[in-house]
Amino acid sequence: MIQRLHRSDLGNSLRSLMENDPAFRPVAYFSMEVGLKESIPTYSGGLGVLAGDILKSAADLGVPMAGVTLLYKKGYFVQEFNQDDWQQQKPVVWDPAKELTLLPNRVNITIQGRDIQVAVWVYELIGATGYPLPVYFLDTDIEPNHPDDRKLCWYLYGGDNRYRLCQEFILGVGGLRMLRDLGYMNIETFHLNEGHAGFLTLELMRELGYYDPDKIRSQVVFTTHTPVPAGHDYFDFGLINQVFPPDALATITRMMPNMPGVSMTELGLRYSRYINGVAKKHAEVSNAMFKMETVDWITNGIHPTTWISSGMRKLYNKHIPGWELDPGRLVQALTIPKEELWTAHQASKLRLLARVLETNGVQLDPNVLTLGFARRAATYKRADLLLSDISRLKKIAGGGKVQFIFSGKAHPSDDGGKALLQKIRRASKELGDSVKIVFIDNYNMEIASLLTQGVDVWLNTPIRPREASGTSGMKCAMNGIMNFSVLDGWWIEGWIEDVTGWSIGPDATETEANANYDEKLDADDLYEKLEKKVIPTYYEDHDKWVDMMRHTIALDASFFNTHRVVREYAAKAYSIDFRGM
Repeated sequence: MIQRLHRSDLGNSLRSLMENDPAFRPVAYFSMEVGLKESIPTYSGGLGVLAGDILKSAADLGVPMAGVTLLYKKGYFVQEFNQDDWQQQKPVVWDPAKELTLLPNRVNITIQGRDIQVAVWVYELIGATGYPLPVYFLDTDIEPNHPDDRKLCWYLYGGDNRYRLCQEFILGVGGLRMLRDLGYMNIETFHLNEGHAGFLTLELMRELGYYDPDKIRSQVVFTTHTPVPAGHDYFDFGLINQVFPPDALATITRMMPNMPGVSMTELGLRYSRYINGVAKKHAEVSNAMFKMETVDWITNGIHPTTWISSGMRKLYNKHIPGWELDPGRLVQALTIPKEELWTAHQASKLRLLARVLETNGVQLDPNVLTLGFARRAATYKRADLLLSDISRLKKIAGGGKVQFIFSGKAHPSDDGGKALLQKIRRASKELGDSVKIVFIDNYNMEIASLLTQGVDVWLNTPIRPREASGTSGMKCAMNGIMNFSVLDGWWIEGWIEDVTGWSIGPDATETEANANYDEKLDADDLYEKLEKKVIPTYYEDHDKWVDMMRHTIALDASFFNTHRVVREYAAKAYSIDFRGM
């Protein structure tokens, strides 16, 4: 067990050693994507942003950790739309040298019968108390690599299954080799954020020099995020045989015996000492799906100071000093003067509406109830549920009662998701001024910040129980914005009806997700509560509305943050006691 001593107890030399020497970094956090800021486009959505938020909180709390991911020189994609409102994709243009530092280290791996050199870039997060945390970005786009191999770190979630398999081998095997080359010889815990980096277990076995699954398990923890079987990466052995070098092929065949291929989730489940889902309900669903009883849960959170508006931050600093390092203090939010809270919120709303006017040319009214919906455009998230009955929507929200702002990207290969976006954009044009609906193109961290700080209510409508957790609504809670959501993921834990927001549809049960479930029931409940609860409270009971905002901060923002998440991982998954956290 390693203890982090109080800074006041350390001499300058020892402090420097603990902060910068890899020997004092016992946790390595691997993630296929990491979202640190908008100008480093190495993320696509919630998984990457969560990874970035966890690393930021670890830096704030002084947790000795290092992050590992891939460098995507063409990012995820830039979203555009053609005249038919169909999503188009363009490569991201960015210069890593403006954000990251290229290190001299190089390691070699072998895939597809060729030796490849892997380079590494670093970004150093500096925590609230000055603690540095390195995040390493692996890169194959260097000489003397083959042109095809240089492209392997170009696109996040791009290419075919072979491309993905090569990327995940680079992340797992190349990532561990790079850490060793950088001097990280005493890592006690390798944390897999999803199964993408699962092949590091191969490298651990190679380092060991003999076959000992229990020894590997003792070093690995695994977080699963996807409660949908189709969402887990799978590679058949025919493909693996073409990509892997002989020694790695022999090891993975032994590790996954009598299997036609490798499920990266199954690899994580078999070779981890601790496994968790990202919400209590998600753990229940995962245990049922994997036929296990050992999946624990650590409900997700968000990094407080990344996602809070400047006005709200000043307000909390004034009334709840110390909240930044201890967000649990936000339980005191019930004492914030209501008019000060409302003024801070309206300032954020004006910034959002100014952006809408600038980018979309649409003038929205700051005094009109504004609902936001911005998620990855997957069909199970049902971004179009609001549009199930247009005539009813007009009756309820028309006449300037409600305005809606949407945003989100569909995966380039997901035509179903693209069709959802097309439907929303076309509905916006068809409804015109009767019900104002705005779609902001090219969703990213900056737009997410504006939305989750500036709308009045956050809408979320996934099919139960497919929402593992969800974090966009948590960002809203940090800004005193209520959720109006299906009871799934984190919202089951954060929801108190008419106190922190409103539910949509019945309680979450797995049977509700079957083919016989009538989704019209969810749409009916959405319309019913929008008409009879949300709209009347906003316009007719301002005092209650702002009181709900205070309860949202006190009950949800105080808990659903990554400072609490990191503390839970340290205690439950890493078995490390960091004094001073």
